[in-house]
Amino acid sequence: MRKKIVAGNWKMNKTFEEAKALTAELSGMIQAEVHTHTEVIICTPFPYLPTLQQMVGNGKIKTGAQNCSEQASGAYTGEVSAPMLKSIDIPYVIIGHSERRQYFNESYTQLAKKTDIALANGLTPIFCCGEPLAVRENNQHENLVREQIEASLFHLSAADIAKVVIAYEPVWAIGTGKTASAQQAQDMHEVIRKHLAQKYGEAVANAISILYGGSVNAGNAAELFACPDVDGGLVGGASLKSREFTDIVKAMKA
Repeated sequence: MRKKIVAGNWKMNKTFEEAKALTAELSGMIQAEVHTHTEVIICTPFPYLPTLQQMVGNGKIKTGAQNCSEQASGAYTGEVSAPMLKSIDIPYVIIGHSERRQYFNESYTQLAKKTDIALANGLTPIFCCGEPLAVRENNQHENLVREQIEASLFHLSAADIAKVVIAYEPVWAIGTGKTASAQQAQDMHEVIRKHLAQKYGEAVANAISILYGGSVNAGNAAELFACPDVDGGLVGGASLKSREFTDIVKAMKA
């Protein structure tokens, strides 16, 4: 059975004190209210990871980084490496978020290298893919998403790609309040899974968790999570609110 996952991407938000307060609230709520086998992840700014990792301990919440370098070490001022994340026991890392692609010009080759080094250090990559509005309006969204996955992931062995979590994020729905309909989300998740199956076989494809990311909130989570190929969500703004994020997690049925 595929793992069900709800991951919060805090992006560049919260002061240290605010981050600790939010983590404490979430830990209490998730512990008291969530009784499913859903994996709950908070992907926080780098400076907070060690403290928040200690706060959540071995509870129901896991931690993740929002990015990592494709380099293991060296003269790369301002970067954070996968070995560094491993050394503080961070289990997850987001790779290829649309904001990284757009603002930092991350290429397919660079994202392939980031995926490789994350896996080599025992981290689980949450690999993001998705299309901007113009691409969808030109009806090229399926082709672009297949290209993104193929270019950055299809060099992996079947054993390694089985360790990757994929997050489909329609860029036009991130932070805009717009959300792909449940049918649009399901259609794209099915496209991704079929593309994986063509390369790796149905058994591998059916074991990979594919998350939906694009203005997920407490009001639409249940409908999205009910789709057969949607295995959870990569949640942005709503993950900064303890009550709403907890309600999103609760929307995931076992």
